[in-house]
Order: sequence, then structure tokens, then C-alpha cells
Amino acid sequence: MEPAVFQRSLLAWYQKAGRRDLPWKNPVDPYRIWVSEIMLQQTQVATVIPYFQRFMARFPSVEVLAEAKLDEVLALWSGLGYYARARHLHAAARQVMTEHGGELPRDLEALQALPGIGRSTAGAILAQAHGQPHPILDGNAKRVLARFHAVEGWPGQAAVNRQLWALAERYTPRERVADYTQAIMDLGATVCTRHNPRCLDCPIREGCRAFAEGWPEAYPSPRPRRELPRRTTRWLVVQDDQERILLARKPPSGVWGGLWTPPEAPEGVDLQQWAAQKLGLTLHPLRPGTHLEHTFSHFRLHIEPWHARVKGQNPEIMEPSETVWYNETHQGSLGLPAPVQTLLQNMRGE
Repeated sequence: MEPAVFQRSLLAWYQKAGRRDLPWKNPVDPYRIWVSEIMLQQTQVATVIPYFQRFMARFPSVEVLAEAKLDEVLALWSGLGYYARARHLHAAARQVMTEHGGELPRDLEALQALPGIGRSTAGAILAQAHGQPHPILDGNAKRVLARFHAVEGWPGQAAVNRQLWALAERYTPRERVADYTQAIMDLGATVCTRHNPRCLDCPIREGCRAFAEGWPEAYPSPRPRRELPRRTTRWLVVQDDQERILLARKPPSGVWGGLWTPPEAPEGVDLQQWAAQKLGLTLHPLRPGTHLEHTFSHFRLHIEPWHARVKGQNPEIMEPSETVWYNETHQGSLGLPAPVQTLLQNMRGE
């Protein structure tokens, strides 16, 4: 199928069945497109929409986002996962203000130089916000192109990735590029899905090699399977007489960077002695809590909560800037990873 036919077929389908009422499309604004593209990395549209709407209500412009504290940004990101996206978005907003006069760059290379923006994200922003003919290659586009040409191999392999980028460049039109960009993402998300694709509803099935072979789900090849390593951590869940819970800020980089969790005690230490030495707190007898599991892309985390109480109305802690006594008044003001939210919900239900 010639590129022009591919484009016309896809755009005609988009006019009838595409998602043209997405909140970041109304109005079309580079800042709104940028935020949506960052949120949509590895996250489905239905999940993103309510987060996007809350985010825009609080941070309606790059200026407001740049002036905000990271805690506020992470709080509104809580539950969306992949928190490095939020840290990069915040850092990039500040860079846009200091280096680009408050306007997102319109140059592909300058846009890619901002934290958290790769080639595909930069292309999607410029295509949708400014109509620039840059290709994209998000997960949905990869799947559509890999099936259409029966591209063998896992897209994470450099050679396969280069082949898919060449195809993306071949099919990206010079005109109506914003619609085309949304169309190929929509096709992958709603028709050419990972499992049980609706091939009979696909506007480009006549030229699709995977459809002709009768096995579209064979493409693209999945990531080679490997057993995820398992890590264990112990959370010291300390409450005071006012039912407040002690939380500690994670380092800015690494897992859950900048978010708040119960203090993590090293393996093998006596928890009461560690609490006295590290936090300056004397604990009541400890009791084990319900274990939690959380899966990251590269390992599984097994969490062992240990519950304890401290005496006194206003217990002092040794690192006050990196810790907080958390209660309901803090809701929405601190970034909490999903397992901490689960822990708090379990405790409220006890």
C-alpha cells in the first residue's frame, strides 16, 4: 500500500471513529499537549483523563507549574505511576521559563533537550500543537506498523527500532499531520490492540501483512521473558497519640524519588534500636502488618510493614525537613506511591 493510500485510509477512519474530543485537544495548546503526552507514556487514555483534568485545574500554564513545589506536582501525580515523568515535567517547566522565555521550543532538537522528552514525544508535541511533519513511534504506532509490515523482533532491539522509525517517517504526511498523529495512536489503542485486535474494523487491513498471515498478535514480538528479581524492604509505620503517621521523603532520584513513605529500616537491624538512633523515637512494642507487593518494570518489591506507637503529644524527630507527621489534612499535598495509599486505607479500615 502506497503511503498516500495508507494516509487517506487512516484519516478517513479518524474522521468517523477517532477520539477527537480528548480534553487536551480542546483547546489545542502546546503546554496541554506536552503534559498529556508525558502522562500518556505507558499509560492508557482512560486512566490519564481525570489526572490531566486535575493537573490542568491546578497548573493551567507552564509558569504556574514552574513556580510550584515538587511536592504539589507529585501529589497530583500520585497513583499514576512512573514518577520520574512528574519530576522531569517539573524540571522541564523551570527550564522552559529560564531558557526559552516561557514558551515550549518549536525546534525538535531543542524540545528533546528538555528533561523527559524523547524523539517520539517531541514529534507528537510539534505535530499536534504546530502541525510540523514529525513522525511518532509510541507503543500504539509501533504495533500498527509492525503488524502492517510483519516486522519481526522485539521493538526494544536497536535494529527493529530503526526499521520501525523508517516506516514511521515514510507514512507521516506533510498535511493534516496533527490528525494523522492522533489517528495512528487511536488505531493502535482501539482497533489494533495488543490482544484480540478488531481487524475487520481496521481501515488499512487490505495492505496488512499480519492480517494476511492470519496471526496479527504475533507482531510485534514481546519483550524476551525474564524472571524479575525480588527485593524486600521494611517500613516502620509509627503513629503518635494523635493518630498521625510518620512519613519520610525519598531521595530525589531512584525508586519513588521525592515521594513520601514510612521510614525504611535496613535489613537485619533491630527496629526499636534503629528508630531510637535514626529518628530519636522510643517505640512501643512492635507488631507486624499486612505485607504488600508492588511490581516495577525491573523488579518486584515485597514490603513488610511493622507498626508501632510513640508516647507524647509532639514527638520530635531528628530530621524534621525530611519527615512529616501525616494526617488527613495532608491529603492531596504530598506525593504518595500506591502501596502507601493502600497502607493508609488498610489502617483506616481497621
